[in-house]
Amino acid sequence: MTRSATELAVTEEDRRVAWLATAAVGLSLVDAAIPTPLPGIKPGLANIVTLVVLARYGWGTAVWVSGLRVLAGSLLLGHFLAPGFFLSLTGTTLSLLTLGLARHLPARWFGPVSLSILAAFAHIGGQLLLARAWLIPHDGVFLLAPLFGAAALVFGTINGLIAAKLLAGPAPEETPHA
Repeated sequence: MTRSATELAVTEEDRRVAWLATAAVGLSLVDAAIPTPLPGIKPGLANIVTLVVLARYGWGTAVWVSGLRVLAGSLLLGHFLAPGFFLSLTGTTLSLLTLGLARHLPARWFGPVSLSILAAFAHIGGQLLLARAWLIPHDGVFLLAPLFGAAALVFGTINGLIAAKLLAGPAPEETPHA
């Protein structure tokens, strides 16, 4: 009996998504290592990658990169299918949906910084709603909204400024693969 291997064709787009997802996962690991005063308040450094990917390669690629980041990051941190995984997935999903809608707004007023802020608010909003519906079935969870909102504003602004700086430079050249 002869076994045959199934070969999958790997495109340049596949390689690009893999490299970008790797960068996002790496930044997620850095985020996880930063001590925070309150669970859930993190810089969201991987969102810088998402913003750059959205601007350079489109929403579909941003969805792939973000989805792979959530999955791989949760596996590496040991949070897969734990509450943190679902909070991250919910926040990422709402953030991506917001970015998907907001990318149609006038670029003159909605650049990387404002998009980053919108995405940060959507992310924390999704997490608070899931926490209220599933983990803390009490409206008291919304008392944290001002604190989380302030963090979203600060980190969304910083991440947006970093993304804008990266986008102002030339796109990295694609490297040929054997």
